Amino acid sequence: MNKYEYKAFIFDGENNNEVTTPENNTITNADIAPEISIDMAYGLRDSVRKLREALGVTTMRKLDSGATIKIYKTTKVNSPDQVGEGEVVPLTKFQRKLAQTVEIALKKYRKSTSGEAIQADGFNHAVNETDAKQIAEIGKEIKQGFFATINAGTGTATAGSTLQAALANLWGAIENGFEDVEIESGNTVFFVNPLDAAAYLGTAQISIQDAFGLQYVKNFLGMGTMIISKEIAQGAPVATVSDNIKGAYIAADGELAVFGYSFDDTGLIGVNHSVANDRVSIDTNAVSGVKFYAEDLALVFKGSIA
Repeated sequence: MNKYEYKAFIFDGENNNEVTTPENNTITNADIAPEISIDMAYGLRDSVRKLREALGVTTMRKLDSGATIKIYKTTKVNSPDQVGEGEVVPLTKFQRKLAQTVEIALKKYRKSTSGEAIQADGFNHAVNETDAKQIAEIGKEIKQGFFATINAGTGTATAGSTLQAALANLWGAIENGFEDVEIESGNTVFFVNPLDAAAYLGTAQISIQDAFGLQYVKNFLGMGTMIISKEIAQGAPVATVSDNIKGAYIAADGELAVFGYSFDDTGLIGVNHSVANDRVSIDTNAVSGVKFYAEDLALVFKGSIA
């Protein structure tokens, strides 16, 4: 039986059967998983952790897919008059009504990197760097969902002639709005448009930090944390306290493990990389369900710069 070997192909001269073997340095499933999948999962976890720290969110609720988040609005119904000695003290009434019900769902993401892209740019540029962009897109959706609830706040504050004055009025409104709650110093979180922030930051020596693609300033004017985002309208800063900001997520590390996902230690995200031989490409697949929201919209105050 004569055999002739040509690189990766072995031809059986007698039976005319073609047998294929991988070329040297071929990237296989064993090379790309689970290491880079785990790196990608931990990348999102670390970004979410930084966002939690900036917002002052201490815990994340772990929910099942399809669970709902109830967002409430608390209002004071009456303001009874004071009474004389020995008289019955009238009741002060508060109402806490359901304002929104948000379903938190597991979201799915997939991208495919062609063999040509890997050949032209190298594995790191073609796969790893675009994975980072995919994580950024997931983060963008999380932030947009959060700011949607912040912009739905129903509390109001007196306008101020400058950013400092507007934020001071917001701080005062929060102190009144949370009159039954002891607010820790620096617990206020302000949300400001970049153009409004720029007018102040241009003349101030302030250290700006970054978390999850958001810029923020800790202990701004001694009142709290200032989050800078274009999701907030110019001239219309918003504020609440960190205790009113909650976080929840769908655990991605449950039954979905059957799909071969790699997870971070919290289960915030599941990631899988696989070789798609039929398309000569490498697929990146991710699942995640992370939600930040304001629990009581009446305690989210909107200000303005006159």
